[in-house]
Amino acid sequence: MDKYTKALSDFAENGFKTVLYTLLGIVLFALTYWVFGKLFPMHKEIEEDQNTALAILMGSVMLGIAIIIAASIH
Repeated sequence: MDKYTKALSDFAENGFKTVLYTLLGIVLFALTYWVFGKLFPMHKEIEEDQNTALAILMGSVMLGIAIIIAASIH
């Protein structure tokens, strides 16, 4: 195998892994959001009652979870 074929093979393998880990991260993030939605009635509070503090808190939680998922996949 010449060096170009090896490079193309490595590129394809790394691309596949990247797509796989991206999909895994999105699924884990969506699952976490769904669990939080079931545990806490946040849609009523955020949408109907305009609870800005809860919206900021949930955004912070989601950002923290995204960082944890990214670190564990990396």
